[in-house]
Amino acid sequence: MRKWEDNLRRVEPYIPGEQPQSQDVIKLNTNENPYPPSPKVEEAIRSMDLGTAMRKYPDPESGKLVRALAEYYGTDRDHIFVGMGSDDVLATAFMSFFNSDNPIVFPDITYSFYPVWAKLYGIPYKEIPLYGDGFLLRPIDYGYIDPDGDGITDESGEAVTNGGVVIANPNAPTGIMLSRKDIEKILIANPDVIVIVDEAYVDYADESALPLLPDYENLVIVRTFSKSRAMAGMRIGFAIASPRLIRVMNDVAQSVNSYTKSATSLEAAVASLQDEEYFRARIDDVLRTRARTVMELKKRSFNVLPSSTNFVFAAPTWTTGEDLYDGLRERDIYVRHFSKERINNYLRITIGTDEQMNDLFAAIDDIHA
Repeated sequence: MRKWEDNLRRVEPYIPGEQPQSQDVIKLNTNENPYPPSPKVEEAIRSMDLGTAMRKYPDPESGKLVRALAEYYGTDRDHIFVGMGSDDVLATAFMSFFNSDNPIVFPDITYSFYPVWAKLYGIPYKEIPLYGDGFLLRPIDYGYIDPDGDGITDESGEAVTNGGVVIANPNAPTGIMLSRKDIEKILIANPDVIVIVDEAYVDYADESALPLLPDYENLVIVRTFSKSRAMAGMRIGFAIASPRLIRVMNDVAQSVNSYTKSATSLEAAVASLQDEEYFRARIDDVLRTRARTVMELKKRSFNVLPSSTNFVFAAPTWTTGEDLYDGLRERDIYVRHFSKERINNYLRITIGTDEQMNDLFAAIDDIHA
């Protein structure tokens, strides 16, 4: 081995869902929206002066989109950070806020990029097991204020010290939602560290942690245009937090790359925010199909977890998850299978169009015949 190889950084990368090149497959493995973005998005791109937009660097402050997001969410622009997809935003948040010798904490079954970033940036971390067969996140596992003292303790009464908290809500890949009240319990128990709530799927859920922001300066909420706004190909994500935290994120981001957002994606994102009627209609379409999918899978003897997302997490009772995954793939239907212990019999199935889900049900019936 050459000496310089001693200095190479070796990491185990995040493995994204497979992106088949054929257009003839039914792709239900990466939680993309089955519907196109608002027609206003295409109009905005077509109306751009591409000669100028392509030759010049985009606005490093993403000013137009920051203003649009601030107006949409009823806040000031200094509460908004924009990045290249929520992965970029989360990576920036990890670099910005987790600079302690104490471990950050997140669930053992959650978005698998969290431990990758922690290892990459040299952040100590601890995975807290979700509770029981229902994969529940319990706020008590993240510390609570001992009523007989001033300290933060775990259930056994031992002192809790961590360097930050990361919660995906709704969780992925389970799809389960933690209530706003429970999020607040975690915030109350962790006043001295940053608490990140990753709300990538929250538009398909009943409530958000956004109303908690005025009362908790250590709260960071991260969202994306990739799911409910059908713009995964544009790579737009954002964070909403206190101005102090947003300034830190901007400083860190500008220290890595000042021009991560393309001019095209910024225009497209603003246009999406201007078509609320289309946005809500497509969410309703997904929710209707999700309810039907849960019913149909249960008819076919699946255990299906409650979902507040645009996917379901389901386990067949008559075969293994891996065998069913293979059988569906052979029929050009792609879903996501995780080999991790405890969830290796589950499949994460994106909600597609009604026609796509009908093909999925027919394929399952064929495999089970």
